[in-house]
Amino acid sequence: MSDNKDIHEEELNPQDDLAQNTAEEANENMTVETTSEDLLAEEKDRYIRLFAEFENYKKRTTKEKMEFFQYANQDMMISMLDVLDDFERALKEIAKNGNEADLKGVELIYQKFKNKLSDKGLKPMAVNAGDDFNVDFHEAITQIPAPTPDLKGKIVDVIETGYQLADKVIRFAKVVTGN
Repeated sequence: MSDNKDIHEEELNPQDDLAQNTAEEANENMTVETTSEDLLAEEKDRYIRLFAEFENYKKRTTKEKMEFFQYANQDMMISMLDVLDDFERALKEIAKNGNEADLKGVELIYQKFKNKLSDKGLKPMAVNAGDDFNVDFHEAITQIPAPTPDLKGKIVDVIETGYQLADKVIRFAKVVTGN
């Protein structure tokens, strides 16, 4: 009887082996599925990052192009500032001499020239005596003793007008400050 019992146990063992093999295959399939899901998640993450990087690149190059076009004529504008200054000096001299016809003619040309430069983005900086000195917009030519105590550290006189092209300072306002 013990021999029969051994035979029956042996017959049961192949079924147990089959069940064990099926469980191992299921575990293997789960790890393969898990691995493929992980791989898919990694590739999806990589794709999203690459797409975002490309979008940032497009935005950056578009911004650089806009800045290039905005400041492309900066050198020409800087060279025109000397002509603008000459017009202002000419207007002062003509006003002193009192020739009304010459003054109107030069003033007309000056306004037209100034408007054309303004259309291209050139803006004069509004600087007045008594304003606070700001190194981001002003260049101190010299310091003098302040005529009044409230002008210490402030602008006493404006020697040359400063200009901005869009939001960028292309020429600082030359000023005299109180000491």
